[in-house]
Amino acid sequence: MSAVGVGVIGAGVISDTYLSHLSSFPDVDVVIVGDLDVERAAAQAEKHGVAQHGSADDVLAHPDVALVVNLTIPAAHIEVSRRAIAAGKHVWSEKPLGLDRDGAAQLLREADAAGLRVGSAPDTLLGPGFQAARRAVEDGLIGRPLFAQTVFQTQGPDLWHPNPAFLFAQGAGPLLDMGPYYFSALVSLFGPVDRVSAFGTKTADERRIHTGPNAGTPFAVEVPSTMQVLAAFASGAQSQSLLSFDSALERHGIVEIHGTEGSLVIPDPNQFAGRIAYVKPLGVLRDGMSFEQTWIEIEHEDVAVGRGLGTLDMVRAIAEGRPHVASGELGYHVLDVLLSAEESAATGATVRVESTVAPVPLLPAGFDPFASTL
Repeated sequence: MSAVGVGVIGAGVISDTYLSHLSSFPDVDVVIVGDLDVERAAAQAEKHGVAQHGSADDVLAHPDVALVVNLTIPAAHIEVSRRAIAAGKHVWSEKPLGLDRDGAAQLLREADAAGLRVGSAPDTLLGPGFQAARRAVEDGLIGRPLFAQTVFQTQGPDLWHPNPAFLFAQGAGPLLDMGPYYFSALVSLFGPVDRVSAFGTKTADERRIHTGPNAGTPFAVEVPSTMQVLAAFASGAQSQSLLSFDSALERHGIVEIHGTEGSLVIPDPNQFAGRIAYVKPLGVLRDGMSFEQTWIEIEHEDVAVGRGLGTLDMVRAIAEGRPHVASGELGYHVLDVLLSAEESAATGATVRVESTVAPVPLLPAGFDPFASTL
């Protein structure tokens, strides 16, 4: 075998980091970039040394493309991914997998019938930071996991994104834009979610673009810009998550896991590496004893990786006949959880999550993105 041919559909902002990393993996060969705006596809192809560019149809028809990386807007994810499956290609989709359960489920059925694979962002789960944290939990470092707290709060992507309207539209907001990172991490640690209760607020019906050629232009806010979610897992564990585009205080990447034998902080699930540290229980306190706890740092190897790692894992997993980590089934369950949270916030009721997912595998030991293995 040799490097596997990959075609990218969608040449927007996120394509820069994908193309930069995919081009550095010896097992992957990006052969074409496609976009509705063919000139934008051409610019990205030239920037990243990709030989060909064109439309989405050109990518799907390319004989050397075995796997399509779908970087279109969320509203187009299912349509483009289904077209890739129909064309006989494996597909990796940016998050979320889709915007509705029926479409996402149909995609997975069609892929299964065709003997093809679906992967779904985030692939930060494959980073050395999260992988080391998972191994620490599974090795019993903090005993039996009991509950988790996660926080993502910011003023909003309209401060920096030149075209942020889609991030406040149906199918986005902090819940569906950032939620996949946090809930993919939680499901990987705790297993499937059983039920959720959520509360949402929308602070304004309209916001303005702050940067780029359209600065000052108003756009509609269609979904809650702050969400708080309580989740109960089938394992008995619980979590509480804050996701907000309304906070003056910038604070994000907080994931705390609390167990019977200690508490663990793990890396930002939107990053591939970061700090892992834990504290042990205080024990019995007597008069004059300190309440201070010492953080114990967990050293782990950080390999310079980024978005595109999930695509690489899919390519290798297909060749090795093993499950890939960031699967379409995981993406579907997380989508189901987030849509259930959306429904709970709208109705005030606790919503049972109908889907489930098998235990999420760890990467094989010694996984080196920069090795040539095919």
